[in-house]
This record gives sequence, structure tokens and C-alpha cells, in this order.
Amino acid sequence: MSQTVTSATTSAGAETVSMPIAKAINAGLRAAMQADEKVLLMGEDIGPLGGVFRVTEGLQAEFGKDRVIDTPLAESGIVGTAIGLALRGYRPVCEIQFDGFIYPGFDQIVSQLAKITARHRGTVSMPVVIRVPYGGHIGAVEHHQESPEAYFAHTSGLRVMSPSTAHDAYWMMQEAIASNDPVMFFEPKAKYWAKGEVQFAGSGAKPDAARVAKEGSDVTLIGHGAMVHVLLQAAQIAESEGTSVEVIDLRSLSPIDYEPILASATKTGRVIVAQEAPQHVSVGSEIAATIQERAFYSLESPVIRVSGFDAPFPPAALEAVYLPDADRILEAVDRALAY
Repeated sequence: MSQTVTSATTSAGAETVSMPIAKAINAGLRAAMQADEKVLLMGEDIGPLGGVFRVTEGLQAEFGKDRVIDTPLAESGIVGTAIGLALRGYRPVCEIQFDGFIYPGFDQIVSQLAKITARHRGTVSMPVVIRVPYGGHIGAVEHHQESPEAYFAHTSGLRVMSPSTAHDAYWMMQEAIASNDPVMFFEPKAKYWAKGEVQFAGSGAKPDAARVAKEGSDVTLIGHGAMVHVLLQAAQIAESEGTSVEVIDLRSLSPIDYEPILASATKTGRVIVAQEAPQHVSVGSEIAATIQERAFYSLESPVIRVSGFDAPFPPAALEAVYLPDADRILEAVDRALAY
């Protein structure tokens, strides 16, 4: 492996490797391709270049041009071709180069990919994974820092996943590829090079299971992708000031695993849902509504949402104002505790 990856051995003898999320996704793709020759990769510049973020680096050299395919700059064509391949028994994994480039393929995704299994009364599966680098914090312009996950979470027939750690990225990628349902796999590009421990032995993350990233008793913070790192930072600051904070990593945005969310809301009575995406008609809005519907009598304050603003993503110089940071999370914690 590259010099950015180091390995160790646990007391149980299973290998644990420290690697960035980008390398963990690469390792997950490699493992899936080794396990099943029907797994194909498709996307713009994913071959010799390894993609603009180098996530597929080395895979074409290892598996050949017939399994790691450089496509034309045409997202609709990429998704449409993947649908045809899935109908022929393949398991294609498509890369959308940037979040904002997915819209030319939107019609294929929501009108065809999401509908074909239901259209055939469950007799035709669509094992297609669409990888989407998403979110801000990279100093780019619009169409390069967007968070469009709500469009797809709203679309019945699609699974929507987003890992926040290298371990989850490795295992969730393989489980997404193994799924017979189409999966939108949102990758927090700002955290591609954040390192974490990956446990290769045993079972991996369950893609539909939210996880408690940190236990606490006073306030619950809920988020996904890169936002989980912000929530953990805010939780650390809050605890230094005497407030015990629980952090929940959603992992799956559709379906959403509400059991640990509702258990935490019942325990703390105060909940904050955070995301980079705009607030209006969002994943955070749905979670807030469901908590207030199912755990109303346990709440000590309204569920508070912290999000990007309801405006197009701004120029890079203003992204720090637009995106929620630890200070905005802590302000919401103070508001929740004030009730």
C-alpha cells in the first residue's frame, strides 16, 4: 500500500490498517471486484488517472480496461449504460465526478433506475451503485460542493448511504455492491484524506444501521458524512464546559434507522440535527419531524435543525459562512438547553 497507509495487529490477531477514507473506498472496490468478476467500474477519468480524487487509482492496471471503464463526459449515458449492464447480470459501479454533475443523469436515476424493479413486480433487480463525491470544505465553486442527497432520499426505490469513517467506507462500499437494489453512495469528499482505522476481519458495517459515534446524556447530535466530524468536535468542546453530548452517525439516509435515534432522543430529551445541505425539505427536516412524531413526550425542547442556507452554494470565499461549523452547533446546543 502507499505510504499514507500503515498497519497494525490487534490483540485478537486480526489486521487493523490506518488509511484515509479514499483509500478505504479503493480497498472496498478492489475486494468486491476480486470476489465477483461481474463487478465493473465506470466513470470519467477513473482509469489511468484514478479519478479526480484518485479513489480508483491502480484498479484499471489491476483489473483491465474491460472492468474499469473510462467513459465519455455524459452522466446520462453512464447511468443508462449501467442500467443495461445490470439487466445483463453485471454489477456496475458508476462514479459521478462531482456532486453537481449528477443532474444530467437525474432522469435516468429517478425515472428508470429507481423504478425498474417495481415495474417488474420485483422480478428484475438493479444492482447498480452510483458513487457521488459530495459536500463542501474544498474551496471550490458551485456544482463542486453541493449536497443533493435529499433528491435521492425522496425517491422510492433507491437506497442512499454515506459513510463518515474509513472503516465504514470500506465495508459499506462492499455491501452496497452486494445489494440487489440501486444504491446512491455519497462520499464526503472533504474527508477523503482523513485517516482512520479499518478492521478487515469479521463483518463490516450494516448499511441500514445508524451508529452511536459517542455516548452522552444531555443532548443528542445527529448527522451524516463530513458533518459527523463537526459534531464530534462540538461535542468535545461542550463536554469541556460540562455538557454531556451524544453523537449519532446516520450512515443510511434511505432507509433511516430510527431505533437508535429515538432511543437517544428519549434518553436526552434534546436533539439537534445537522447537515451541510439546505434546510428546506431536507433529510434533516424528515428526521426532525419523525422524532417529534414518535418521541414527543420525551422531548424537553423542540428538535433544532442546523444546516446550510436555503441559497445556491456561494463562492469559495464564503463557504465558511455557509457551512455549519462547531460554533453554530454549540449555539444550537445552548438554545436546546435553555428550554
